Amino acid sequence: MLRIVHSKLSKILNDINSILLPKVCFGCNARLNRGENHLCTVCRNHLPLTEYTFNVENAVDRIFYGRINIKKANSFLFFIENGIVKNLIHHLKYKNQEQIGTFLGDWHGQIIAENNYLDKIDFVVPVPLHRKKLRKRGYNQVSAFGKRLAYHLNAEFLENALVKTANTKTQTKKSRIARWQNNQALYIVENPKLLESKKILLVDDVITTGATMEACAKALTETQGVSIYITSMAVVPLV
Repeated sequence: MLRIVHSKLSKILNDINSILLPKVCFGCNARLNRGENHLCTVCRNHLPLTEYTFNVENAVDRIFYGRINIKKANSFLFFIENGIVKNLIHHLKYKNQEQIGTFLGDWHGQIIAENNYLDKIDFVVPVPLHRKKLRKRGYNQVSAFGKRLAYHLNAEFLENALVKTANTKTQTKKSRIARWQNNQALYIVENPKLLESKKILLVDDVITTGATMEACAKALTETQGVSIYITSMAVVPLV
């Protein structure tokens, strides 16, 4: 009897909360209808999926050609200026909406797993934040995304496999060369022995020039026998 009363009370409180603080779409800010989560149906249907796979050569692969020895690269969405994806990433990074990473990780992970796009991955490794930025933000915006990918790929998520050694400023306004110079030796592997001869999926939020992923992959390739795959929530389309 008490359980039934508690269930009804919880439903009433949830209904009141949804009226006072209605959930809105992270893409267009419209009020979400029942059954919609994070994005309204319109925005969800207009998300610019890359539809890249880990089997066929794609534009993300070409970003890293001649720069770093990786097995394959991929990305889930196109990051377009003033688009839905930009709004999603902004809320994820700066508005404490970490559940967006879970949402995207589940979606991307299911596609990869259901289509057998990847060989067996041992570890999913996120691009790390410097400890000062992590303390300020409270979370690594890539972690929830990486955890859900690991779940769908039956892999282990290694939060602290990589360590960022310097707290650099945002790189969104920097040139490709400046980014590359800034990222040299910024990342180190915490426990190289653990990663020896393992297959690693390195994940980030947005790939622009690829400099951050390149620096992280370079640190990982110094471990004996390691194989590296790359993916991200989004990639800036090449012009």
